[in-house]
Amino acid sequence: MEQILNTIERSNVELTKEDFVSDQMVKWCAGCGAHAILAAVANVFPKIGYRKENFMMVSGIGCSSRFPYYVNTYGFHGIHGRANAIASGVKISNPKLSVWVATGDGDSMAIGGNHFIHTIRRNIDLNIILFNNMIYGLTKGQYSPTSPMGSITKTSPQGTIEHPFNAGELVIGAQGTFFARVPDNNIKLMTEVMFEAARHDGTSLVEVLQNCIIYNDKVHAPITSKDTREDNQLVLRNGEPMLFGAGNKKGIRLSQTRLEVVTIGENGITENDILVHDQFQQDPGIQLMLAKMAPPLYPVAMGVIRSAMYPTYDDMVEDQITYAKANSKILTVNDLLNSGDTFEV
Repeated sequence: MEQILNTIERSNVELTKEDFVSDQMVKWCAGCGAHAILAAVANVFPKIGYRKENFMMVSGIGCSSRFPYYVNTYGFHGIHGRANAIASGVKISNPKLSVWVATGDGDSMAIGGNHFIHTIRRNIDLNIILFNNMIYGLTKGQYSPTSPMGSITKTSPQGTIEHPFNAGELVIGAQGTFFARVPDNNIKLMTEVMFEAARHDGTSLVEVLQNCIIYNDKVHAPITSKDTREDNQLVLRNGEPMLFGAGNKKGIRLSQTRLEVVTIGENGITENDILVHDQFQQDPGIQLMLAKMAPPLYPVAMGVIRSAMYPTYDDMVEDQITYAKANSKILTVNDLLNSGDTFEV
């Protein structure tokens, strides 16, 4: 992995994952997918190469939001749904920080939904890790905005009757510039994707399909289990054909206006018919279709689905401040108080 080049101060000593391990006891349930996410963060932070003091972890409320205690960096544990708003303020006030948000499907897409979509729309340079276990874990098993329709939970004993959010569809619909998805049982892929998220200038959203062993065990098993993942996961690599299945014999092609699963060698299908992934394409049409794919008709797209370059809110704020400093006639508070119409009492 190449190192990232930008204005955030780099470490002058080589850091290892041990440098980012906290001395706090990790209090997630044994078998929770959050442990794997924590391991991936510990892997990727030293590879990014910044000083420890230039990382900032922000969280809201939920099992995911214990994250700042478990990473040996600066951190801020906020209130429910407000992690993205807090992180936005942190990044805009101090652009020299690499700001990371640990949040859940309930924290960001329910009570925090408004902050979530507008952070993405503004394209503030934040890295958001969305723990999606399709349930409220900390508060003991209520359905969440991503729970599949019909889910039987403590708050839906007869099954949910709400259409769930698709995180990728929501991000791209909010004009998001970076969306990726990974399973919690593939730490290597998770580390690679988080590194790509750190390289992206703008809001990055990494959705982790996370298992809640207590309240929603095996909810992602049709996608992540050893027996089914070959046929139900499409791991995307930029510039490579969209192949999956045993021996990469299946693929995705564009048929008129929709995606279609085909088999190499059947009906004259060759690898030349398979779509080649372009994560940097600014038009999100194909990327949106990839984000929405789901069994039984399609595999679930994994890896970096979208990584498009657009101006960032924080850079444009800095430009406005620089311009104002260079051109404003008001240089002091006294200048401000005596500007315009004044009167004496």
